[in-house]
Amino acid sequence: MVTAFVLINCRRDAIQETAEALNRLPGVAEVYSVAGQFDLVAVVRAKSNDELAELVTGHLVRLKGIEHTQTLISFKAYSRFDLERMFGIGME
Repeated sequence: MVTAFVLINCRRDAIQETAEALNRLPGVAEVYSVAGQFDLVAVVRAKSNDELAELVTGHLVRLKGIEHTQTLISFKAYSRFDLERMFGIGME
């Protein structure tokens, strides 16, 4: 499983519609409206890099409200749950 974070700049008048359209795409797990340099962040999960590439370059960037994207591919996930389990070994 490949997880990626797609940082998105949208037309100012199309942020909500773009977020809703992204949320309907298969493979898009979550969409966040954010402050800062980008307008939206989409969390994307795909079975392979090829599937991810098809989703990002074949579907996502074709949405009319999107002006620019930057994709960050995750190598490894660190969650609070995993860290608590790791540091909790032998503490029982």
